[in-house]
Amino acid sequence: MADPIDFWFDFSSPYGYMMAERIDTLAAKHGREVKWRPFLLGAVFKHTGGQPLPSQPMKGPYSKHDLARSARFLGLPFTMPEAFPVSTHQACRVFYWLESRNPRLAHEFAIGVFHAYFVDGRDISQMDVLEGVAGKLDIAPEAVAGATADDAVKAHLREVCEVAIASGVFGSPFVVIDGEPFWGVDRLPQIERWLEQGGF
Repeated sequence: MADPIDFWFDFSSPYGYMMAERIDTLAAKHGREVKWRPFLLGAVFKHTGGQPLPSQPMKGPYSKHDLARSARFLGLPFTMPEAFPVSTHQACRVFYWLESRNPRLAHEFAIGVFHAYFVDGRDISQMDVLEGVAGKLDIAPEAVAGATADDAVKAHLREVCEVAIASGVFGSPFVVIDGEPFWGVDRLPQIERWLEQGGF
């Protein structure tokens, strides 16, 4: 069986949210699985000198227009959160804590976090929001709090970010298929053709 597709993303990435809504279905169509790999764009920006979209002259205002248009094009619900971008350390820690115990739940949690932020417009840097997402999966609030404070989980997230940088991941979403990197949700047509043809 072919290796899983790596899907790197930051929970605060609107384009990451859009890719999250499409990548599993597209991969399954071609008999592939997807490994969801949340990381921290902030850690990558320290390495690359990058900046969040809103702080970039000209590109920031354009991106707001493009995000709404891209969501309409893909037929996805989208709300630009008032607080943007936000820290995603806590969400990542809960994801990896869950993944080590129940990968299916971790996947559902990730989808829930994206929806909370980019559909409902809720601030996912806040613990009560993450606890609410986890609560819908029958995960107790104290377990969520414990995961975010766990030193081993913190260390694992740091390692994940180091792996992302070492792998050349500089943005979100970043999809890697058998070593071939694709940056951005606008690469979905290329990803589909790559999966269909085994490269081009």
